[in-house]
Amino acid sequence: MTIDRRRAREAFAGYAARYNAADPKVKLKIDHTYRVAALCDRIAASLGLPPEERDLAWLCGLLHDVGRFEQLRRYGTFNDAESIDHAAMSARVLFEEGRVRDYLDDPSRDELLRTAVAWHSAYRLPAELDSRTRMFCQILRDADKVDILRVNVEVPMEEIYNVSTEALRQSPVTPEVLQAFYGHHCVLRSLKRFPADNAVGHASLVFELCYPESLRAVSEQGWLWKLLDFPTANPATAEAFAAMRAEMHRWLAEKLP
Repeated sequence: MTIDRRRAREAFAGYAARYNAADPKVKLKIDHTYRVAALCDRIAASLGLPPEERDLAWLCGLLHDVGRFEQLRRYGTFNDAESIDHAAMSARVLFEEGRVRDYLDDPSRDELLRTAVAWHSAYRLPAELDSRTRMFCQILRDADKVDILRVNVEVPMEEIYNVSTEALRQSPVTPEVLQAFYGHHCVLRSLKRFPADNAVGHASLVFELCYPESLRAVSEQGWLWKLLDFPTANPATAEAFAAMRAEMHRWLAEKLP
């Protein structure tokens, strides 16, 4: 059964309209959702998937953050550590409240959609996933990571990280966070102690991207370099970010010759 993209877009727009679109945080998640869906489609196309599979990847992107709106309404924040697991909330909205049927009638894709949505922000995917489900999870996770780089540049860091400008400019970088960066993997939330650690953590998402098309998107868009051009008055932090920029250039050149 084909997925009706127009119906799905209208269903998402209708759901998001229940929340205050004048709130910049609501608009942020609406815009992010559409971009992630488009990136999922792009990555799926690069893998040579047929149209119906591209539609399914696109739908994963459209659905992945529906829980963000309720998270914001209830807790006033997008910080999962200070509120709820937004991926679990997205799965709850779609499958416990039954809103997934607003997007498509066929339940045969529900288990894959539920898994992709519920695990899209996890540190690691479960080892027992079958290869097809894992592929769709990876497409969504890649697309989300690519657009998170943009969000972290377009939205003031003070707002994202809930810190003052002065705290941001004076922030050091935790040694364990730097170690994770040079280990070329994501930074565990538990390692982050200072505001600058968040910028390092988001930049390190690039190391976890699974598909060449995802890396090409990062290279084209340029948000990564703006994120690593971290505004700081701390000489040690400035030196650390200069070294990280050089390492990221080297790593990307190796991956995308």
